[in-house]
Amino acid sequence: MSLNQAVKRNRARFPGDFAFRLSAAEKSQVVTNCDHLRSLRYSPTCPTAFTEHGTIMAASILRSTRAVSTSVTLVRTFIRLRHLLAFHTDLARKLTELEQRYDTQFRVVFDAIRSLMEPVEGDEPPVIGFQR
Repeated sequence: MSLNQAVKRNRARFPGDFAFRLSAAEKSQVVTNCDHLRSLRYSPTCPTAFTEHGTIMAASILRSTRAVSTSVTLVRTFIRLRHLLAFHTDLARKLTELEQRYDTQFRVVFDAIRSLMEPVEGDEPPVIGFQR
């Protein structure tokens, strides 16, 4: 695949916090959880996984029309994720300000909103690969 070749030719652009090789156990877990990757099951090598920065770097070394289109989509996706995280933080700050002003009158409303903002236990998939 052209991505693998490009990464091998540009190894210096992909330090350990940009790209890493999955272990056999991680590969097995990914194949089990992602139906579209079932062809990896019989591959003798473990695939390379890219972090957010690694995907942007990979986008910069690929030149095909499809690669350019995919890189634009990736960058837009990460921008959107950052906006969502910033909005969530901003919403929590504004909620705290309102809660301080109208604490007694709207206690039930504030408690309900805060419970909706809390992550649901078990919703996050297990972390695979590089961890900080």
